[in-house]
Amino acid sequence: MMMSRGYTSLASSMFTMVSPRFFSTAATRGVLSNDMVKAPAVGLGVRCRSSMAAIGGGDKEQEKKQAVGGGGGSAKDDKEIVSYWGLDPTKVSKEDGSPWKWTCFRPWDTYRADLSIDLKKHHAPVTVLDKMAYWTVKSLRWPTDLFFQRRYGCRAMMLETVAAVPGMVGGMLLHCKSLRRFEHSGGWIKALLEEAENERMHLMTFMEVSDPRWYERALVFAVQGVFFNAYFLGYIISPKFAHRVVGYLEEEAIHSYTEFLKELDNGNIENVPAPPIAIDYWRLPPNSTLRDVVLAVRADEAHHRDVNHFASDIHYQGRQLKEAPAPLGYH
Repeated sequence: MMMSRGYTSLASSMFTMVSPRFFSTAATRGVLSNDMVKAPAVGLGVRCRSSMAAIGGGDKEQEKKQAVGGGGGSAKDDKEIVSYWGLDPTKVSKEDGSPWKWTCFRPWDTYRADLSIDLKKHHAPVTVLDKMAYWTVKSLRWPTDLFFQRRYGCRAMMLETVAAVPGMVGGMLLHCKSLRRFEHSGGWIKALLEEAENERMHLMTFMEVSDPRWYERALVFAVQGVFFNAYFLGYIISPKFAHRVVGYLEEEAIHSYTEFLKELDNGNIENVPAPPIAIDYWRLPPNSTLRDVVLAVRADEAHHRDVNHFASDIHYQGRQLKEAPAPLGYH
């Protein structure tokens, strides 16, 4: 009991002595910047040394800014991202030397759409799973037609928020499978993620020509949440069914974009100039229009149709996707 009281008294005395120095914000900053940072970090790891360098370098960076800007600062300086890691933004330019202004994709991600692809190919449902996949997609088309009717610009933009989900889910599950089994994927992880990214770029393009209403934005949350989880479970249970569903979804997408083109040709939708992002992504001529963009997007959907029906066929033959090389870069 006496010893316990002695330890308590000793601890209290030590806390009283050190608390003003180490538990005061101003004192702590002085200790860190003047004593600890300048002292050699003997016995400390690299991570600890780099952290202390960051703390000590903050004041120097601020002094440097004040010296350059006269201490007042500017709106441009406030927006700059300062990092001591030395990671400067990559400077990319076009073929003509002009600066590349897009950060969501780079010149090496661009391509020219293959408009010669057969748009009429269709996988006739034969098995029970095929018929389930086919009629599942057909049943989803009715409420979509009822909701959007002939507003194809907004319809395209909203549907792309869902179309980009299957590739990401499939790629993610194959990625985890590859890690669990210590095996390659045959390139299918990258192929499916390429598909998801391509669908997302469709969305980024149609955002420039259509403005969704508030309830349509709210609908995205509901539909995407339901579809993501449903497709996730479906892919785990039966990948061949999941890929077949996407194949039929892409067939419906081809039909929707064909109707979109008819509305443009009939003058019911204004054929506005193509957004700059579409011109750079699909390497379109500078004078391209919305019609040229829709043609490129429709060709992309036809390629996604082929990839997913092909993936489903592989599973139907009792094989794994890794046994067949993935069609990387197939646009």
